[in-house]
Amino acid sequence: MNATSATRVGSVVVPGATLRYEARGSGPVLLLIPGGAGDAGMYEGMADRLAAAGYTVVSYDQRGLSRSPLVRPGIAGDQSVAEWADDALAVLAAVSRDGGETTPAPPPPAYVFGASSGAVVALALLARHPGRVRRVVAHEPPLVELLAEPAPYRDHFAEVRELHRTRGLGPAMARFAETPDGRRPERHDAELPEFMRRMADRMAANMPVFLEHVLCPFSSSAPDLDGLRVAAGKLVLGVGRGTGDQEALVGPARRLAELTGAPVTAFPGGHLGCVEQPEPFAGLLLDALRAGSAAESAAESAAESAVAAVAVSASEPVAAPVAAPTATSR
Repeated sequence: MNATSATRVGSVVVPGATLRYEARGSGPVLLLIPGGAGDAGMYEGMADRLAAAGYTVVSYDQRGLSRSPLVRPGIAGDQSVAEWADDALAVLAAVSRDGGETTPAPPPPAYVFGASSGAVVALALLARHPGRVRRVVAHEPPLVELLAEPAPYRDHFAEVRELHRTRGLGPAMARFAETPDGRRPERHDAELPEFMRRMADRMAANMPVFLEHVLCPFSSSAPDLDGLRVAAGKLVLGVGRGTGDQEALVGPARRLAELTGAPVTAFPGGHLGCVEQPEPFAGLLLDALRAGSAAESAAESAAESAVAAVAVSASEPVAAPVAAPTATSR
């Protein structure tokens, strides 16, 4: 068990909302983007482990959820992936100003992890602002439009939203727990960890917002494939070893890997492995981040060597050409 790191709480004003964020530790910034109805507390189980490894670990409550109020209470209309990606960027800028890394502006690129709908946001952040990101690990983004047959999953999520509107949260969540054809994936229920019990009331209050305004627009959004291909060297796609054959969860990550060339890593647990098994999940996440750092360093060294070779070549004297003999010189 890792010693608990002191948590620093801050806020940043963005268009239409005030975002609450938490930071702990020191070193390069590692932003953890929550998914679903979760908030910053979703990552409490692994935040100290990550901070002890030498990172400034940051998470936050998404706009309109938990402790990040909207300027005008009540969300009207579907939420925007692009706007939430800009929110993540604003949190990074605020943490940099707070001293997450004491370096000149602009702030250095950050490491980013996102799970579920948080992974959708992380991918958009990478595609829109690749210079602000050092490495992204996107765990099971439910981007169903990437699937060969997206319609059943699109219709399933729309049905869940309609059930919430017409019959309430209970029936909607019961259907949400099923596959489109009505199967219930095998689950290994365990007692909720203490940090999740502390977040339970906030998640319950967030769930109607998620079902009504986030689930359908985020899962049906189209990622910027051109932008992600350009930045694929910074991207790792995650799937849960326990997620099984739930195509809406593992299929998009694998398809995105095929389309961009980014690697896929299997993480402990299922769709919420970071909550179910935070210690081993954090260990593998650190491995993915370090692998990215090593590859980045190797690429930088190769580039520096190439530049040095060109400089040396340019500085060497060039021998004067020998004139070809002419008829008069023979």
